[in-house]
Amino acid sequence: MKIGFIGAGNMGGAILKGYAKTAAQNGDQILVFDINEEKRTALEQQIPVVSACSSEKELARSSDVILLGVKPNMFETLLPQIAEECTSEKVIVSMAAGVSIGFIQSYLGSEQRIIRIMPNTPAQVSESMVAVCRNQHVDDQTFRQVFGIFEAIGRAEEVDEALIHCVIGVSGSSPAYTYMYIDALIQAAVDYGMDEEKAKVFAAQSVLGAAKMVLETDISPEQLRINVCSPGGTTIEAVNKLMENGFMDHVKEGFAAAVEKSKAMTK
Repeated sequence: MKIGFIGAGNMGGAILKGYAKTAAQNGDQILVFDINEEKRTALEQQIPVVSACSSEKELARSSDVILLGVKPNMFETLLPQIAEECTSEKVIVSMAAGVSIGFIQSYLGSEQRIIRIMPNTPAQVSESMVAVCRNQHVDDQTFRQVFGIFEAIGRAEEVDEALIHCVIGVSGSSPAYTYMYIDALIQAAVDYGMDEEKAKVFAAQSVLGAAKMVLETDISPEQLRINVCSPGGTTIEAVNKLMENGFMDHVKEGFAAAVEKSKAMTK
């Protein structure tokens, strides 16, 4: 396949780099266009399977799969520019929050094959969680091929587009909440005399390990918490204080705020 990336910013660039090794193994070619000429030239020079294009139209014309990595407010400008090149055989992949499959179809036609994804920023270290939605024109074989792009940068799951707002709350935005938690642990450790760099390692590795316990055992997060909390011990003392201060409720409120914002901005 020829897989084209329009926009190679933080997310688009992370997906491109994450898939490059798999692309080489599969015999795929990656095309890229970014308004920053230096960026697209650097990608072409650094990654053997990448070729830079001089315009969005050239990339759309030459690609089998077109990933749109531009900001949501650019779609009304971009889609008309590439509409002529987007034949029904091509697959359009959008990663923009608030841009529905229906909105893209309104510019590219009701027969266009469209996949919508919601990745998150850990794509930069190949640990992304990617939700993948498709319209009725994307057949299973094509879907599996495109789905493989996102498995190369972490984990991917197919969901109905109706769940995309929920996905934003639970994975799209949640790295930010997790960074806040890690940062609070670091600051507290520094206050108690630990070097900041060492505190970062202790806090981040503990979060990484806890996440792997959730993913790699059959034990529920609640039970895992209980297992750590010896009666009268230090952990249960901390957990009780967090519960007393509404820790769980605050996380749920943040989640809900992200979901409602996603609903409000969707077009």
